[in-house]
Amino acid sequence: MTKKQKKNLIRIIVSSVMMIVFLFIPVEGIIRFLLFLVPYLLIGYDILIKAVKGVINLQPFDECFLMALATVGAMVIAVTTDGDYIEAIAVMLFYQIGEWFQSYAVGKSRKSITELMDIRPDYANIEEDGKIVKVDPDEVEIGTVIVVQPGEKIPIDGAVMSGSSLLDTAALTGESIPREVGEGDEVISGCINTSGLIRIKTTKEFEESTVSKILDLVENASSKKSHSEAFITKFARVYTPAVVFGAIALAVLPPLFSMIVLSSPANWTDWIYRALTFLVISCPCALVISIPLSFFAGIGCASREGILIKGSNYLEILSDTKTVVFDKTGTLTKGVFEVSKIETNGISEKELLTIAAAAEQYSSHPIALSIVKAAGNAELPKTKDVKETAGHGVQAEINGDTILAGNAKLMRSAGIEIPQYTGSGVVVYIARNSTYLGRIIISDVVKPSSAKAIENLRSSGVNRVVMLTGDHDTSARSVAEELGIDEVYSELLPSDKVEKTEELLSQCKNGETLAFVGDGINDAPVLSRADIGIAMGAMGSDAAIEAADVVLMDDDPVKISKAIRISRKCLRIVKENIWFSIGVKLVCLLLGAIGIANMWMAIFADVGVMVLAVLNAIRCMKY
Repeated sequence: MTKKQKKNLIRIIVSSVMMIVFLFIPVEGIIRFLLFLVPYLLIGYDILIKAVKGVINLQPFDECFLMALATVGAMVIAVTTDGDYIEAIAVMLFYQIGEWFQSYAVGKSRKSITELMDIRPDYANIEEDGKIVKVDPDEVEIGTVIVVQPGEKIPIDGAVMSGSSLLDTAALTGESIPREVGEGDEVISGCINTSGLIRIKTTKEFEESTVSKILDLVENASSKKSHSEAFITKFARVYTPAVVFGAIALAVLPPLFSMIVLSSPANWTDWIYRALTFLVISCPCALVISIPLSFFAGIGCASREGILIKGSNYLEILSDTKTVVFDKTGTLTKGVFEVSKIETNGISEKELLTIAAAAEQYSSHPIALSIVKAAGNAELPKTKDVKETAGHGVQAEINGDTILAGNAKLMRSAGIEIPQYTGSGVVVYIARNSTYLGRIIISDVVKPSSAKAIENLRSSGVNRVVMLTGDHDTSARSVAEELGIDEVYSELLPSDKVEKTEELLSQCKNGETLAFVGDGINDAPVLSRADIGIAMGAMGSDAAIEAADVVLMDDDPVKISKAIRISRKCLRIVKENIWFSIGVKLVCLLLGAIGIANMWMAIFADVGVMVLAVLNAIRCMKY
């Protein structure tokens, strides 16, 4: 609880006690008025000040003006009729109780955002003359080697130069299991080093690092209002002055009608009391407070799950998602080459892999690197006379034998017959002394969670899942078949992806949303064009993250359905609050106008409904 919340709670308690005690003091007239004026001013002075400032600034029509006008009027009626001051104090008291609940709820939802803000590093360690010196992360240039000790945050994105450790990535991804990193691994800022000392060579400046981009996204999220919030803002601007003039009409017109038309005495006190009750009932607090709070809590809930939503408008649009379009490489697959299959001809798989790795060990090609990586710690035979031909493969001499490792073109140029291959993936053929030994199939491996992601999307109400990729048709269809994707469009250029997305958008029914999920620079145009762009935050390109509306911090596609569920829950709660608040107020306004509702019912219609709406909004914080 903040100091301000504690202070307001003390005001509420003290005012309540004073009001109750003064009820039992047997005094009348001006002394009784002055006694009850103390708790009234104690609990309502800030509301009165805001109301006066609003009038001075020519912007009077807000809830503070309505509360001030209603309670001051009630106090005046109580003075002139020697009536009860309790109603005027109770209106202010219960309004402040509602405000306290609202403040507490905002604090709870803001806590998740504040915890996220804790990922901002205060310093970076660099070595100078054998000593570690702390510097401002903004001062560290690309290519600088920084030292991160156990317990410290990684301040800037980079690659591990030396050392190994376990990184706590929970603040970024929501993942509780630490990530193991070692020499050569890429690391992102905001993670906490939990074990060994590591040295990192920075690959970005601080302002371009992951942590800076995340904080910028979160800090700017509240500036992008949803349609519901925009509606409530416009509604309040029209609604508040309308009810003020309505209350004035209620206080003046019936008595005048009674005097002029009916020629009977006008009961001004009764009609003014009804008008004051009308004002209290009409306060739009429940809508003005609970709707933004619901979206704020929803964004906070998503951020705890490793899902960054750039604004409540995107949270609202996400709830109507019926079509999800995926890029393949790096989105549904890992985006890295791995040996997926080995087929041999007369030798063991281990021997074939060892021969291939020995021939490829000096190449920097991604295919060669994946073969060497698959060989692991196997002792490779000595290799000499290595010749690499671009677009074909390598030739090397191993233990006196001529080894060829490459594609079908290389084999054909050497006159070596090879079996036909119709599957997906990249094929590396191996031959020794013009004899075919086998082939190694290298594929972009499907992420373990991709199949579950597609399944969860369907259970979330998504009725169409599409893949757009620049990859070969065979590889694309193989992945789509494995994951159960409805439609596949392959071998597309970035412009083709945009064109196909336009076509898919035209097929969406009214009100339905199309979401595109991607990670590469080539996906940025489509991410911008789709109703909702979802980018992979860990491995995704800066351009993709910048163009997207939603960022998945751990690249897990399962989080897409989770984001949709969070948005739908949030929108459901928003609609509940809108209908409940407006419904109760309309009924109570009617009852107040005809004299059935008194000030206590008005308090429920205003503060009671606000408290219930706020408590309902808090449910957005839980997934």
